[in-house]
This record gives sequence, structure tokens and C-alpha cells, in this order.
Amino acid sequence: MDRIVECVPNFSEGRDARVIEEIVDAIRRVPEVYLLDVSMGRSANRSVVTFIGSPEGVGEAAFRAIEKAAELIDMCRHRGEHPRIGATDVCPFIPIRGVTMEDCVRIARDVGRRVGEELGIPVYLYEYAATAKHRRRLEDIRSGEYESLPEKLKDPRWKPDYGPSEWNERVAKTGATIIGARDILIAFNVNLNTKDRRIAQEIAKAVRRRGYVEELPDGRKLSEPLRAVKAIGWYIEEYGRAQVSMNLTNYKAMPLWRVFEICIEEAEKLGVRVTGSEIIGLVPKDALLEAGRYYLRRQGRYDAVPEEDLIHIAILSLGLNEVAEFKPAEKILEYRIENVLNMRRLTNLTIRGFMDELSRSSHIPGGGGVAALLGSLSASLSSMVSALTYGKKGYEAYNEDVIKIGRRAQELKYDYLGLVEEDARAFDEFMSALRLPRRTEEEKMLRQERMQEAARKAAEVPMKVLRLSLSLMDLAEELAEKGNKDAISDVGISAICAYGAAFGAYLNVLTNLVWIRDQESIKSMKEEAAKIVKEIKNREKDVLKKVIERMGYSEEELP
Repeated sequence: MDRIVECVPNFSEGRDARVIEEIVDAIRRVPEVYLLDVSMGRSANRSVVTFIGSPEGVGEAAFRAIEKAAELIDMCRHRGEHPRIGATDVCPFIPIRGVTMEDCVRIARDVGRRVGEELGIPVYLYEYAATAKHRRRLEDIRSGEYESLPEKLKDPRWKPDYGPSEWNERVAKTGATIIGARDILIAFNVNLNTKDRRIAQEIAKAVRRRGYVEELPDGRKLSEPLRAVKAIGWYIEEYGRAQVSMNLTNYKAMPLWRVFEICIEEAEKLGVRVTGSEIIGLVPKDALLEAGRYYLRRQGRYDAVPEEDLIHIAILSLGLNEVAEFKPAEKILEYRIENVLNMRRLTNLTIRGFMDELSRSSHIPGGGGVAALLGSLSASLSSMVSALTYGKKGYEAYNEDVIKIGRRAQELKYDYLGLVEEDARAFDEFMSALRLPRRTEEEKMLRQERMQEAARKAAEVPMKVLRLSLSLMDLAEELAEKGNKDAISDVGISAICAYGAAFGAYLNVLTNLVWIRDQESIKSMKEEAAKIVKEIKNREKDVLKKVIERMGYSEEELP
């Protein structure tokens, strides 16, 4: 699926599983829509449902879910810890792949209009879809909650964007719905060793105060402080403890680990302890990877390790298993998307399985995938040498350098594994275009257009492999000088793999250019590819020369 939108509606029901199942079933029935997660909270009396799909499918599924919630949930009777304004309290659309925020704004407004006109529910648009600055923030729209809605509807400033603006029997049952488009958000609850709601509220207040950022991770200064964390304190009866319940609206500016540490600091001031945490819904993988790196660094340990290790240390350090088992395959957004889309990943095969696939008559995996795999092997070897150098006697002066090399090597390893998969998808797309019918002139033109598009994609993948090989050689060159002498031969093998990746990718670029008609594109790609290969070859020789010398041999002994 090339275009993916995520939708995370929150429903004001967390106790009756039958109601949520009926709502979820309405979502499941829509084609091109995939359910990722359902999180029910009894004390909050709220459920968070996460699903993905095509823009059209997700919009339709959201409408049906809101329709079913309006039928089954009676807001006149609703009581719960979490703030709410309606049966479907909030329904955001989030761009995931191949779509823009503007696309999600269009979906939000289309769904909002339908909900207002067809279901008779007041609708407020928020975040990027908001129609006025004072309506952008969810908490401002929801201020006063459901109970204040009769008066709110009378206020011209709070006239709904769609649907009725007067209180009636229908609105009394459904409440209002807040619909919008936003970035990825993390719903994060931190557990305390107290039942005292007031202490949780005090900590939440401090978190809100400290949750502003004035600079983004890329170094850009903000014109006004960004509120990156929203927090409230409550008591959760089924857990027998108070929690600080937070939404991380910009987890890159205010990382998960930082928010957790703030809660620990503020809890200690009030004489209580943080005992763990939980994620409601799904969490982006990057948030846990960064947490894992942070806690390894605090322990004085090498943090350029595989993502599985980083996720493990993050789970332990954040106490994510305390109230329920945290299963990465089910709780990490990227893993769930891969799972529900049944993405066949070549890189999940065993080494023997991959080689068996490679040795068959099918073209997937093929030479392009092998070139990318060589790049991943090069990066993995550089990571290994970095780890064997870090903290070793005689190499302490290089600690900061080799840990940077190791982190970059881990990034490149996963980049190249991604290119193994991308190469397979590109070949599939090209073969699909090649098989299109060509009986009529219109079909012939469509086939030619699709083939040109697919050929360009197929050529661009090995170009990515080529360009990244320069970074591989950067690592090998530095390690040839600073790496542990006991593992220096592995640096040479890393350089050889980097050159193999580059030259293999070069051959694949030439193969795919045969299908492209745009002569200017052909010339440009050929020139760039040839230039990179020549540079890589020369740099490989330099690395191997240094490696041989550090092994105690002379340059003349280099074949």
C-alpha cells in the first residue's frame, strides 16, 4: 500500500467490551482498512482505537465508527476520569506514508461535514484542520467538557464547524465530536506508588510547566515556546494507583525518556516514587530507540547496538511492563503496520532461507538486493569494530569517535536492509507494468507510462545504494586509523563489501537505464554512478593499504 493514513478515534466507553467490539467491527468491514490496536480503560471509561488504510478507506471507516458510537453510547450517562465532550470524543487523521498533512486536512473536513450533516452531531475541527486559531488546541475545544456543551453551543465563538449549533435530544445523547489532522502523538501514562490523585495532579502541573521547548531537535529556534507535553493527574481504580497521564505532541522535541525523568524528579520532591509506565495505543519505534540510547549512555555503556537491544533496555528502564506486558510486535507502530499488511520481508528470512530464495529461478531477491545486502554487511562490520574499540585499553582517546561511528553504522545497516526490500518492491512494480495489456492505443500509452515510472524507481534504488556507499567508506577509513588492531582485518572486509555494494549497484543502474527513454536522465545517472564507483574504488585501495600496514605487513604484500 503506497498511501497510508492513520486514524486514532477515542470513544467515551471503556467498560462495555460489546459496544467497542461493534464499533471496531464497523471499521473492519471497510475495504483497504486495517485495525492495529484497541486499548480500553475502565477508570477513564474510554477506548482508543488505531487503524490505517488508504485515504478513502480510512475516511469511510472513521465515519462508520462515529455513526456506530452515536448509536450505542449515551453521553447523558457517561462518567469517567478522562476529559470528554462526546461519544466519539476526538478523531484525528495522521499522515504515515505517501500522503501529506494537507491530504489529512481534506479527509478531516470531508468526514466532519458528513458527520454534521448526515448524523446531526456538532463537529469542531482542530489542529491542522482548525478554522480559527482559538480552536486549534484540543483542550481548548474540550474545555468544560460535555456538561458545558449546552452553553458552549450558544456562544458564537464556539459555533460548530459542521452540524447543529443548538442543544437538542440528539446532541444530548451524542455530545460533540472533535475531528482534525495532526502529527503522531504518544499517549503515555506514568505510574506512582500512591493513590493520591492530588499528588498526580501536582506532578502533571510541573510536567506541563517544564514541557515547553524553545528549540527543535534540528537546532531551529521557535518564535514562541512549543507546548510539547499535555498532562493531567488521576486515580486509576483497576491499577490501585495514581497516574500522570500525558500526551506527547512532539516526542522528538520532548523525548519519551525526558518526560519520564521529569516525572521521577517531581515525584521525589513530593515524597513519592515512579514505579513504571504504560503506552496507550501505539508508539513510534524512534521514541523507544532514543530512550534505549539514553539509558545505555547513563550506564556508561556503548549505545550503537541493534534496535532490538535498544527497545529491550527502553522497556526495562521505562517500566513499560508494570501494569501489562509490553509486546513490541503489538505496540510499536511500524511493526504493527508491517504485520497487518502482511509485508513479506526478505530480511526476516534466515541466512539459509535468503540464500535458498536467491538460488531459485525467481528474480527476487536478485543482484540489486545482494548489492544492498553487501552494504548492510559492511555497516555491520564497522559497527562490530567500533564496539570492540570502545572502552578498550589504549583506545580511550577514541571513545567519542568510535561511538559516533557505531551509531552511524547501525543507521546504515538498517538503511541498507530497507533497500533490500525496496529493490524487491521496485522490481515487482516494473514487472506489473510490463504485464499490463496493450491491445488498444490507450492501453499501450498507459503501459508505457507505468513502465517509465517503474523503471525510474528501479534505477533510483541502486542509486541510493551507490550514494550511501560513500558513507560506508567514510566509516571504514576512520576505523582503519582508530579501530582496535585486533579487529583491523574486519575493517578491510568492510571496505571490500562497501565496494562490492557500490559496483553491484552500478551494474543495476546500467541495467535499469535501458528501459528509460529520457536521455537527459540517463546521462545524468550514468555520470553520477560512474563518478561514485571510481571514488569508492580508490578509497577502498587506501583503506586496504592502511589495514595491511596495521596488521604488520608491507604494501607490497597487498595483491
